Amino acid sequence: MSGKALHLAIVGYGKIAQDQHVPSIAANADLDLVACVSRRGVAPDGVVAFKSITELRESGIPIDAVALCNTPEERLATALESIAAGWHVLIEKPAAATLGAADAIMQAASAAGVTLFAAWHSRFASGVEPARRALAGRRVDRIEIQWREDVRKWHPDQDWIWMPGGFGVFDPGVNALSIATHILPCELNLATAGLQVPANRQMPIAGELTFAGVGVPAQATASFDWRESEGEQWTISIEHDGGSLTLLDGGDRLLIDGRPAPTGQEGEYPALYRQFVNLLRCGASDVDLRPMRLVADAFMIGTRQLVDAFED
Repeated sequence: MSGKALHLAIVGYGKIAQDQHVPSIAANADLDLVACVSRRGVAPDGVVAFKSITELRESGIPIDAVALCNTPEERLATALESIAAGWHVLIEKPAAATLGAADAIMQAASAAGVTLFAAWHSRFASGVEPARRALAGRRVDRIEIQWREDVRKWHPDQDWIWMPGGFGVFDPGVNALSIATHILPCELNLATAGLQVPANRQMPIAGELTFAGVGVPAQATASFDWRESEGEQWTISIEHDGGSLTLLDGGDRLLIDGRPAPTGQEGEYPALYRQFVNLLRCGASDVDLRPMRLVADAFMIGTRQLVDAFED
């Protein structure tokens, strides 16, 4: 592609689009946000709003790429429609509601020759890449993931997240899994899963996982909980043959042997969009479904325990 600014449209204008995507696009000189598609027909100031991708296509506004920020269940249809229009596609995590849908999107993008970027934004936290480099070639002796937050604070009134396809506590939990699968020198496979599901909901509010696999230590666990009103944490702790490594605050801070290590300062979403532009310029795609596979496996083999009803 040429060096001119790329015309971008956002599909799905909710909290994540407003808080993260719009400012990151605005700060990138290689991108120009020209349209927004949402059921409510709303958009940022100065950006044209449409209620469907069909309306956007029929408007004649030139589009190079779209960022899909709608719900996971909607992404198969909107991704296929965007690919059919010849647009490159960035998809907020997770790439779709099912592995089958994600695979269909991959095949369509490959057949059409367009770039597809499954954007695991937590992989672009400032401490993640230094952690990956520090662990390269190491023997891992222990893995502990603690991802505990207050759902009322971070996902208020988002009923879709409790419905089939919404992932429940794995909506943030998959962020931890996306980091772990990226930085570890061994491949995680799910061994066991225990899911706690509110009596009035379809998706879990908490989950406990254990992992196995070649090179995976006997002590390899993840704990996800949406009921943590105090003491929230987003931590990955790893012991290895050379010492210890801890990622804090969702990957923003890195400790090596208990001491702060230098990290980048760019921020997740600015770095994510820089990567998207790089992929577009060289005609490549970046799709890693390993975090989704672990979540899918948890739903397949996990034991379910009903817990108290949850109300926002």
